[in-house]
Amino acid sequence: MAKQNKIKHIAIAGNIGAGKTTLTEMLCRHYKWHAQYEDVEHNPYLNDFYEDMPRWSFNLQVYFLNGRLKQLLEVQNGKETVIQDRTIYEDAHIFAPNLYEMGLMTKRDFDNYFNFFETLKSMVKPPDLLIYLQASVPTLVAQIQKRGREYEENIRLDYLKRLNEYYNNWIEKYKEGPLLIIDIDKNKFPESDEDLGEIISRIDSQLYGLF
Repeated sequence: MAKQNKIKHIAIAGNIGAGKTTLTEMLCRHYKWHAQYEDVEHNPYLNDFYEDMPRWSFNLQVYFLNGRLKQLLEVQNGKETVIQDRTIYEDAHIFAPNLYEMGLMTKRDFDNYFNFFETLKSMVKPPDLLIYLQASVPTLVAQIQKRGREYEENIRLDYLKRLNEYYNNWIEKYKEGPLLIIDIDKNKFPESDEDLGEIISRIDSQLYGLF
């Protein structure tokens, strides 16, 4: 077991509705890891952002970036193994560029934001393992509808599709550390113990193969 003590940071990445939070909870129970979730309940910008994206996009992204950086510093300074629900990379490589491309963030704000991200990234370590939940748009839509969050009701298909393209491009180029890709169209871990078992055995082989 000594090997596993070196593992401090597992991160779960994936589009809206991919099942990040559910998998985080299940892995915490199995491995007795500590969870860090994205704070959507207390985010002071989220509702305003969905009402008026161009006005609030930069504010929202800086808020997320700060929250995520704080989490990473807690991981590095703490003793526990932490599993993080969404990563600092997703804000910078998926959500911010998408807002900029859609004309919902100015070039000046995007450049400022991305340079800030690059500075912060240089100060923290990448995760020991990144788990990417890859899903098609129909799977994401079905899962978003199932959980019925009010502020997600107006998410458009083209928005999800664009995010998915950004995600897949980012993952193709991801070189920060070990990566595990789970195909959520096929793997139904929330309903299937067998599918969850498959994810756990893949994580075990990744973690024990790290050193």
